[in-house]
Amino acid sequence: MELRPNGLYCAPGDFYIDPWEPVERAVITHAHPDRAHPGSRAYLTARAGESLLRAVVGPEALVEAAEYGHSLKLGGAAVSLHPAGHIPGSAQVRVEYDGEVWVVSGDYKLEPDPTCAPFEPVRCHTFLTEATYGLPIFRWPPPAETMASTHAWWRANQEAGKNSLLYANPVGKMQRIVAMLDRSIGPVEQVTGLPAPERQAGDLPRLVLAPPSLHNTPWSRQFAPASTALAAGWMRIRGTRRRRALDRGFVLSDHADWPSLLRAIDATGAETVGVTHGFRGPLVRWLEEHGRRAVAVDARFESDL
Repeated sequence: MELRPNGLYCAPGDFYIDPWEPVERAVITHAHPDRAHPGSRAYLTARAGESLLRAVVGPEALVEAAEYGHSLKLGGAAVSLHPAGHIPGSAQVRVEYDGEVWVVSGDYKLEPDPTCAPFEPVRCHTFLTEATYGLPIFRWPPPAETMASTHAWWRANQEAGKNSLLYANPVGKMQRIVAMLDRSIGPVEQVTGLPAPERQAGDLPRLVLAPPSLHNTPWSRQFAPASTALAAGWMRIRGTRRRRALDRGFVLSDHADWPSLLRAIDATGAETVGVTHGFRGPLVRWLEEHGRRAVAVDARFESDL
């Protein structure tokens, strides 16, 4: 594996993994926009993520989908995709060539998620991990605890006659929240694309799930009176809610927290760990101090919510 101007390149297989520019062949870990870009000649992704990828790269794109664990021959390399637990259809990419095994994690989490297959540790010689939340401060509460707090906030708003605007990443996070909601509390409106039509006077208070980009916009202000909240790992940092002008923050992430990063790395048995995007430096230093060979890898991936 080598880093080229277009991204991480596998020479024996002549393909890129999550390239940030159009290429001949792209292997995609998941369909978030920092990983999946239109314009490549051909794509490979996990079967469970095929529909999401097609929505990003367009219906005319050449997309090949593989079941988790199924080995394909790309050039001289054997390639298989394994569950990452990040969002529906997310995958780690296992590449084997000449007896050497690399695993590129993409984004991942170890917490249970009703919307996607759970993370699968894959043994390898070299593991390329994300570090979006690669600091010891990032430790997630159990999802059930976070949802209990979310439900209590929603109920209180219902009783006060307020709408509840809950902002979350529309691809993955929002579907996860919907799957865990107690629908008996009240009406739910999910906004993933264009904003919904304007609310009418007299509408019942409701929970509105929307992308963070709609916060403090004319669209969001039509729901007044309303209480606002964001579901994200960044809510673990004191002051984030205040800076974003939100009433509440709920700690819920589709990325691994610090303990999960360490558990995932240990489970691979990797001799070398590459750390990409997020808090690369602190995780590399921790791994080196604990006897593992680790290197920081430059990337153009975004540290999302």
